[in-house]
Amino acid sequence: MDNRKGSPMRIELEKRPNASRLYTFLSPFIALALTLVCGAILFAALGKDPVEALYLFFIDPLREEWSLHELAIKAGPLILIGAGLSICYRAGNWNIGAEGQFIFGGIFGSFLPVMFHTWTGPWLLPTMMATGMIGGALYAAIPALLKTKFNTNEILTSLMLVYIAQLFLDWLVRGPWRNPEGQNFPETRMFDPAAVLPPIWEASGRAHWGFIFAIVACLLLWFMMEFMLKGYQVKVLGQSSRAGRFAGFSASGMVWFSMLLSGALAGLAGIAEVSGAIGQLRPSISPGYGFTAIIVAFLGRLNPLGIIVSGLVLALTYLGGEAAQLSLGVSEKVTRLFQGLLLFFVLSCDTLISYKIRIIWSRVTGAGKGA
Repeated sequence: MDNRKGSPMRIELEKRPNASRLYTFLSPFIALALTLVCGAILFAALGKDPVEALYLFFIDPLREEWSLHELAIKAGPLILIGAGLSICYRAGNWNIGAEGQFIFGGIFGSFLPVMFHTWTGPWLLPTMMATGMIGGALYAAIPALLKTKFNTNEILTSLMLVYIAQLFLDWLVRGPWRNPEGQNFPETRMFDPAAVLPPIWEASGRAHWGFIFAIVACLLLWFMMEFMLKGYQVKVLGQSSRAGRFAGFSASGMVWFSMLLSGALAGLAGIAEVSGAIGQLRPSISPGYGFTAIIVAFLGRLNPLGIIVSGLVLALTYLGGEAAQLSLGVSEKVTRLFQGLLLFFVLSCDTLISYKIRIIWSRVTGAGKGA
């Protein structure tokens, strides 16, 4: 007897033929509002004043000049990495390993000030920035090679490479690059002043030129996407690789272009962070910028100009989280939870705006007889 039973319920997503442009535009704002509501409920459950907590997260960091500089410092890497990821995602290549590319950019760019710490000159900083970009691009080339040659899933390979980068950095600063005068602390020499990114305004605060790099990169990528053939190729291959191949565009070539570009910008963010904000290599040089930048990219609608705004919003959560830890005594994990909620609501809103959920009920049937 062959008894087979079908599932009584099936859930499908059906593409909406005419998704609302208004709701598509409002989606990030709706997601942010839902995040604030859930955040308020979370703080109330923790026994904290929700109004005070949200004020500390999103308003207090904007009240003083020094905190605006700190906001620019944290927004710079988020915007740089997010801009590169937006090109990857619009091309249909899911680079999840920007954190590792960020770290390798910091490592490559730090080679000269660590190994040749007596070298100075006006050429030093540009060379460091260039080698940082090369380091990030080379690290991104690994998942690009594996995808184009072996059809390996770039999500898995790029993500696993993050942990290799973190361990490699930890080994470097505890081993061959450890400061011989640092009393066995796991860190490199402090960079010479010639190897430190200068502040944007010398007398007003710490915000350095990494933030300017981020704004310029977003403007250039926006121009490419709107007015250049390469931007058109990104859009076409991202929407339909088959249509792109029919038009004569190379899908494998786009994998290499988008991954290397994304990795180079993450690497630039890495060396800018090390040179401008830290001044040396340590076991950890990032609070998770590479992962947070994924949220930045989607909240900015994968548009380089929108990413400038979303990068500033996510940078606020870092500063606000630090203020909430000091004033309310909450865990630093609350910041990560805020960021995760924001990504969840952004993706959920986009899905429900573009698709409608269909629940299909079917009658459970038994199969026929068998010998």
